[in-house]
Amino acid sequence: MSERETAGSSEADSGYDASSITVLEGLEAVRKRPGMYIGSTGPRGLHHLIYEVVDNSIDECLAGFCSNIWITLHGDNSVTVVDDGRGIPIDVIEKYGKPAAEVVLTMLHAGGKFESKAYKVSGGLHGVGLSVVNALSEWLILEVGRGGKVYQQRYERGKPTTCLQEVGTGRRNGTIIRFLPDKKIFETLEYDFDVIAQRMREMAFLNEGVRIELTDERTQPPTQAVFKYAGGIRDFIAHINQNKEPLHRKIIYISGEKEDAQLEIAMQYNKGYVESIFTFANNINTHEGGTHLAGFKSALTRVINDYARKKGFLKEKEENLTGEDIREGLAAIISVKLKEPQFEGQTKTKLGNTDIKGFVESVVNAKLAEFLEENPGEARVICTKTVAAAKARQAARHARELTRRKSLLENSSLPGKLADCSQRNPAMCEIYLVEGDSAGGSAKQARDRSFQAILPLRGKILNVEKARLNKILNNQEIQAIISALGTGIGEDFDIGKARYHKAIIMTDADVDGAHIRTLILTFFFRYMPEMIENGYVYIAQPPLFRVNAGGKDYYAQTQEELEELSRRFDGKKVTIQRYKGLGEMNAEQLWETTMNPEARSLVQVKIEDALLANELFSTLMGDDVEARRQFIQRHAKNVRFLDI
Repeated sequence: MSERETAGSSEADSGYDASSITVLEGLEAVRKRPGMYIGSTGPRGLHHLIYEVVDNSIDECLAGFCSNIWITLHGDNSVTVVDDGRGIPIDVIEKYGKPAAEVVLTMLHAGGKFESKAYKVSGGLHGVGLSVVNALSEWLILEVGRGGKVYQQRYERGKPTTCLQEVGTGRRNGTIIRFLPDKKIFETLEYDFDVIAQRMREMAFLNEGVRIELTDERTQPPTQAVFKYAGGIRDFIAHINQNKEPLHRKIIYISGEKEDAQLEIAMQYNKGYVESIFTFANNINTHEGGTHLAGFKSALTRVINDYARKKGFLKEKEENLTGEDIREGLAAIISVKLKEPQFEGQTKTKLGNTDIKGFVESVVNAKLAEFLEENPGEARVICTKTVAAAKARQAARHARELTRRKSLLENSSLPGKLADCSQRNPAMCEIYLVEGDSAGGSAKQARDRSFQAILPLRGKILNVEKARLNKILNNQEIQAIISALGTGIGEDFDIGKARYHKAIIMTDADVDGAHIRTLILTFFFRYMPEMIENGYVYIAQPPLFRVNAGGKDYYAQTQEELEELSRRFDGKKVTIQRYKGLGEMNAEQLWETTMNPEARSLVQVKIEDALLANELFSTLMGDDVEARRQFIQRHAKNVRFLDI
């Protein structure tokens, strides 16, 4: 009898019957599995609650009924979101015998966005937003202004504790929602003002003329930010390129419309070498792109090639420019708004509407060609840059070949002194990118050779923010990283060829180490973002101090941890060693503190917000010294421990 047959025959005896089936009613399913609805119960999920409420107000803006949104972070960690839209309907839905507002707040997939009568365009495709926020809040108070009257209802953990009742009069229509996230659900209730501000800025850019005011009452005096952009996504591009040097002054703006969709594109080249293209569908940041991005790329490549050849920038015998050549240094925003968006998955990170590709292509083909003809100055600098990028790409071919893992690993003298592991299953393998030969030597002695590979890096790697691909590929340390990882780079990148599912950056716990770590992270973010997106990149956390008390060693990563250890061993003979670098640790100490999977502490690198990350790397690693100085001044107060 097979295993399956054996299992089946004993099913009745195992107590698995109808009584074993649990039906989660109402919003119980959300409280039981919150991660399915908001991604996580950490800071990311916490912030998502605000976004869900604001998205409903934004939908009112898209429908033409709302122009102001006010968000307040209160001292008790509750949040209030106010808009001047129509107000959630309060009349009774006969089918349920409840007011529409209560249905929206207590039932999944209930709302005005499944029919196109109330909303032509909406980001809230799944209709779970407000009900999920309600389910995951300790309490929520709804206030609706409609027809000169004000109505209010209170909920606790998703369940109404009062009826929807009239509580007064008011001249303004709109919705007010105040909620306190449930501490039984979330790991933290501490909101990050900067993260929320970045998202609200995005919303204001994408919805021309909408005013969003964010106030943080947790600080004294309260911190406030107001976002309103008359230029819409043109202002968005100016913001993205603020720390870069634009190649041409005029921002290219393209728009088009058909019966069930609208398109807006803003783009501008800068003198850098990295493309920064961000796509949105109904205000939702489609991180994975989709049909709108595919249509844009296809049309952009065709139009620039046609123009460059027509005007003689490309000679008859020269090959066409590639998409990679044409997108070098390009900052672009692609925003589509459509009646029936098809997103791939609940996370809504990729647009799937097949007709949108052709729609975007046709609009860009016509409007971009028109712009180039009417603006020969801008067209000339764009074509000159793309042709120069093509020449650099051709020069990089040889360097690219040298970085291919096959040819390098067949060579007896591996660059970068890679000490590989014996395990061949990538999921079981990890590589340490180690600062310096001294630490690399200790790491090679300390490691478990079966699954841990070591790649020592000499000094600071090239700052890829300021270099073209051909120069990057000629850098010895970067060559070593690419060849060891086995994925290739740029358009050749293939995550399926990754030789290690953990790439661990291990640098000294000082200022120089932080700089080297940032340089490596910049390389990953710009040229191997899939490594980060797939959770393959980590940062090691070596200790700063060794404390010997009673003949036994203890380790501290921060000044605070050292002080805690000192208090713990008060009165005993204590010896403290401050590590100036990884090389000061012997192999046994390095294994015990930083490499032993049973005891080490690793930080997984994540891209929570690609736009924010793009801005941060441009500021920290770009050419604008003044922007970097201002960033350091602005955040200096948050640095608790720098170096001693």
